[in-house]
Amino acid sequence: MKPILNIFGVWLMLTFVSMPIFFTTPSLAVDPPYQSQMQQLLNALGSLYYLQPLCGDNDNDWRLHAAELIALDEPNDDRMQRLNGSFNQGYHAYARLHQTCAPSTEQAISRLLNDADRLTRDIRSRYSE
Repeated sequence: MKPILNIFGVWLMLTFVSMPIFFTTPSLAVDPPYQSQMQQLLNALGSLYYLQPLCGDNDNDWRLHAAELIALDEPNDDRMQRLNGSFNQGYHAYARLHQTCAPSTEQAISRLLNDADRLTRDIRSRYSE
């Protein structure tokens, strides 16, 4: 009878020792402290990408600027999807409201340029090396 108890005891011990392996969740990457500001900035760039051509300003390629900014940040796949999603969300948010250039469109462009400038300065001053 003792060998059976010993085998049972070893099995029980191995079960409890290996339990943390089965019940741990995979660790997720931690976002950098500027993630929220980056998403806001990319949202503004997406909005500008849609709005400025409506008012005849084609000087800035905001999509290219956003792509370069994302590439410089070197995000993992999850963060890259969220950053690209923020850009797309900004684009579509104004596409529903503005089809032509109007005074409200010009006001939105001015506000978005100010927001993008403020966010860029904030990220650069607080987090650049």
